[in-house]
Amino acid sequence: MRTLPVIGLPLAATTYQGAVEWILDHAAKADHPYAVEAANTHVAALARSDAAFGETMRRFDLIVPDGMPLVWALNRRLPPEHKLRDRVYGPTLMLETLKATSGKPGFRHFLLGGRLATLEKLTTSFASRFPGTVIAGTHSPPFGEWPAGEFERVCEMIRSSGANLIWVGLGCPKQEHWIASNKDRLPPGVYFGIGAAFAFHAGEVRQSPPVLQKLGLEWAYRLAMEPRRLFKRYFTYNTIFLWHLIRDIVRN
Repeated sequence: MRTLPVIGLPLAATTYQGAVEWILDHAAKADHPYAVEAANTHVAALARSDAAFGETMRRFDLIVPDGMPLVWALNRRLPPEHKLRDRVYGPTLMLETLKATSGKPGFRHFLLGGRLATLEKLTTSFASRFPGTVIAGTHSPPFGEWPAGEFERVCEMIRSSGANLIWVGLGCPKQEHWIASNKDRLPPGVYFGIGAAFAFHAGEVRQSPPVLQKLGLEWAYRLAMEPRRLFKRYFTYNTIFLWHLIRDIVRN
């Protein structure tokens, strides 16, 4: 799969179809852990400005463009016949993967993270929307620092469930650090840093209207919904992203 750097982050120039095919191919191998990230401008800027997070992202095997600004940056360097028409939005990628495994043997999902009530809503919702898709297990880990033995317990739950598609919703950047730092010790499978997808699909947080997503303004909608929590993130990391993108364009 063709990758191009956007402010230093290697992004796959791919579509939902291409990403799902890659995911199912590597999940079917189940020879070792693979890491997948749907990166928005926050992830890209954090990887550029924070050395530890940058090192974490270098351990990921597939990074898809979650935000429209990343798609626009990729399209500047792609020939006309290969330009992308849409982003690969993490929550939608999750749904497309669930749909692609519906009724298909050999694929089992595990949901790690979120509150117990959230996981129960997701299990019920996915069973209704994607009959034949196997949710092999779920786990709501303790908030904050995990107690001794929790990592081993989680690994055993994943291993005994037979899951090879593991959705990790611990919040960014915790989920990315967790996947990368433990990659050599995790059971085989494809691991996703999935962010707020659990809350979206459980109906606990509203997603922005499609027209705003298409215009690259999802951040503005979410900021309006949660200004106190998200103002610093968007102001800081959108600025960092634009600064490095413009500088890289000028240098090139």
